[in-house]
Amino acid sequence: MSYGNYQSRTPTVVPANPFDPRSDAEILRKAMKGFGTDEKAIINVLAYRSNEQRLRIAYEFKTLYGKNLIKDLKSETSGNFENVLVALMTPLPEYYAKELHNAIAGLGTDENVLIEVLCTKSNDEIMVIRQAYQALYSKDLEEDLIGDTSGTFKRLMVSLCNACRDESMMVNPETARADAQALLRAGELRLGTDESTFNMVLCQRNWAQLQLIFQEYHNLTGHDIEQAIKNEFSGSAEDGLLAIIRSIKNQAAFFAKCLNKSMKGLGTNDNDLIRLVVTRSEIDMVEIKREYQAKYGESLADAIKGDCSGHYKKCLLHLIGEP
Repeated sequence: MSYGNYQSRTPTVVPANPFDPRSDAEILRKAMKGFGTDEKAIINVLAYRSNEQRLRIAYEFKTLYGKNLIKDLKSETSGNFENVLVALMTPLPEYYAKELHNAIAGLGTDENVLIEVLCTKSNDEIMVIRQAYQALYSKDLEEDLIGDTSGTFKRLMVSLCNACRDESMMVNPETARADAQALLRAGELRLGTDESTFNMVLCQRNWAQLQLIFQEYHNLTGHDIEQAIKNEFSGSAEDGLLAIIRSIKNQAAFFAKCLNKSMKGLGTNDNDLIRLVVTRSEIDMVEIKREYQAKYGESLADAIKGDCSGHYKKCLLHLIGEP
């Protein structure tokens, strides 16, 4: 997945090379067999393999021992350490589908999860997640979103779920200027807000073109488009539109902010923390760590050390490349 070369992306978890899934399966079996569990051995295997490699290890594990690796891990571990291992062992589209389903199902909606996933993914990724969602729940993700959200936020989620963004990365300064003017007329220059214009531009234009549109908007008004969103929208709609803008401007900084939010305040939102670390470690965790340090004056590793404990903490630190 690439949004053009203006955002470098360096993972902290890369495929192991050489890679021997059978040997890894044997190590994991030994770590869980008999009295006690060798958590360190489990971390040393799973935190240093790509998602695709972990799935091959699970296949070998079943072939060798006739046992389900996830079930064994669940029976040998507990709490957040168990949760992070299960996340590591789940195919990525299925993992995202489960996270979206959990965000929608039950009392209330966790809009943050919907925003984090749908506002930052490519068309292909969204389509694959939709297919996984359908396969897991025999339901359409779009229908569930419609049933669980409302108003401007609902329309934003449906537009993103349709996965029809232009991904050409071609830019046109004239249309960027026209779009910036249209956004200005739809918001600051009128009484009330024409939400559909914001929805159309932010959900359809390619990422490089949107960078240009934001620049043109600043040229026209003398202030950032984020300011306009804050003035014109509120609640989840505001959060969703800001997420699109911020992830386009600097995706690593956007995810650094999500990580900080998962750990600050009373208690930790471990579910968010696990999802962010597990999924971004194979994409751009190096850049996210840099942005985290710059924005919050402490390293992501120190934040995790202060907020988590035990094998859970060790596993997260290995995944972000700070063992």
